[in-house]
Amino acid sequence: MKEQLKKLLFETGAVKTGDFTLSSGKKSNFYVDCRKVTLHPQGAKLIGKIILEKIKDLKVDAIGGLTLGADPITSAVVTLGNVPGFIVRKKAKEHGTQQKIEGIIEKGFDVVIVEDVATTGASALQAIEAVEAFGAKVIKVISVVDREEGAAEALKNYDFEPIVKKSELV
Repeated sequence: MKEQLKKLLFETGAVKTGDFTLSSGKKSNFYVDCRKVTLHPQGAKLIGKIILEKIKDLKVDAIGGLTLGADPITSAVVTLGNVPGFIVRKKAKEHGTQQKIEGIIEKGFDVVIVEDVATTGASALQAIEAVEAFGAKVIKVISVVDREEGAAEALKNYDFEPIVKKSELV
């Protein structure tokens, strides 16, 4: 399945070279537009199946991550598996219930954080901070792609496991 996913990353044009500014503010000549795969029918199924395989031996109460990158990944896992999902907002809603986390999560839950592309780990850490403040425990972090630029080190206390590494794509 991983090889199929790598092939799809190229077939959809998700892997790009050129001049890019990353969300971290860093400049790069390599970019992965993961939404071309996470929102692709075949890509969503592959990612969902791969993640379910990675968590099959864990007691997982819910899965989710920081909006927007984690949203289609969470949906794929929720659809294919028997795992409820949640979405972490970048900032709490200013109306209604004013929640920062939407979906199915409770205090004491063991959760998995997902994200599309990990560079420094900042997005995953933002989701982790919100989930831990809520009272849940992060037992694993999975990214579709690890750019190998610090995320593994930043997330080492959370059992970080990428599906694909940049070094496998260049």
